[in-house]
Amino acid sequence: MGRRRLAREIALQALYISDVSHTPVLESFAIVTRRRGDDADEQTIDFARELAMGAVEKIDELDVLIQEQAANWSMARMAAVDRNVLRLAAYELTTRPDTPLGVVIDEAIEIVRKYSTEEATRFVNGILDSLKTLREGPANKKNARKKNA
Repeated sequence: MGRRRLAREIALQALYISDVSHTPVLESFAIVTRRRGDDADEQTIDFARELAMGAVEKIDELDVLIQEQAANWSMARMAAVDRNVLRLAAYELTTRPDTPLGVVIDEAIEIVRKYSTEEATRFVNGILDSLKTLREGPANKKNARKKNA
């Protein structure tokens, strides 16, 4: 497994623990990284921390973006794993233009496939496919809106 995938999985685990147990994310992150042992180097841990902390800092904004695309699905109704993978991917889409769009979506799908259900992969893919316009230029956003009108 690549370092970035490992970082995304660590960030997901920290967000999941924080979400379901209402533990502060830094404490959740410490729990996850302590349990991981030596399989993650410093760069991996730093990237995981950036993702987890960044997603938590922008959680309200990310939840609004996700909720706009998740017709008939409130955030509370989503499985905790799926909800937090969507938060991580939405965070990366909106703040990490250096990560290719396809990589963000593919990584999210593979992580959901590992930690959730096959049905969840379709759900997450559909929402992320809608959110990808966050990364496209202004002309593409206008065209996307015209298609949806």
